[in-house]
Amino acid sequence: MTIETTEPVTVTDRAASRIARIMASEPPGSMLRISVEGGGCSGFQYKFDFTTTRNDDDLVIEKGGATVLVDEISLPYMAGTELDWVEDLIGSAFKLQNPNAVANCGCGTSFSI
Repeated sequence: MTIETTEPVTVTDRAASRIARIMASEPPGSMLRISVEGGGCSGFQYKFDFTTTRNDDDLVIEKGGATVLVDEISLPYMAGTELDWVEDLIGSAFKLQNPNAVANCGCGTSFSI
């Protein structure tokens, strides 16, 4: 069963477009899974994986031809988070704006609550 929520995690149009372009070169049915794991320099870290498996308890976000999954355990840590794709002079990257994070590491993938 998919978690029925008002999407506590959101994906911007820019991020969805970029994910869809990346997925075009992956096996058919591929999705982006974002999870939270212990570790990193701030206590928790985001993990990005490609998968073709959707779990019954995943939050599923479908937008602009992209599918993003967040597992049930990671969801409380990511409530209210926005996934964006940012391009600037230094480079391009996915950026997570997590309102639950009280501190972030300079790497952009590590945070503390």
